[in-house]
Amino acid sequence: MQINVLKSKIHRAIVTEANLDYIGSITIDEALMEAAGIYEYEKVSVVNVTNGARLETYVIRGERGSGVICLNGAAAHLIHRDDIVIIMAYTWIEHSDMDKLNPKIIFPKAPNNRI
Repeated sequence: MQINVLKSKIHRAIVTEANLDYIGSITIDEALMEAAGIYEYEKVSVVNVTNGARLETYVIRGERGSGVICLNGAAAHLIHRDDIVIIMAYTWIEHSDMDKLNPKIIFPKAPNNRI
């Protein structure tokens, strides 16, 4: 049996932008993506620590070293600049492989989301 489990997490990043006029997604600094093992166009869950909103979207690569965390499109109604978010990606694994699971979790440093 396969189960869906956490593979990657960016814990308590600060939102740098919210852009209503973009097609949709979340833009994440490429260095943060790499450190967390999150890929461009990968589906992620975003939890807003500031107001409790939750959503799913996909990732767009942002400029490396910029610290960007930008919610695009309709998500910008739920998550705003300076909010604190948790970004999570999941994967499917065999239940029997749970003992091998080792999610990548990073804790960006404020105020610029540095690793």
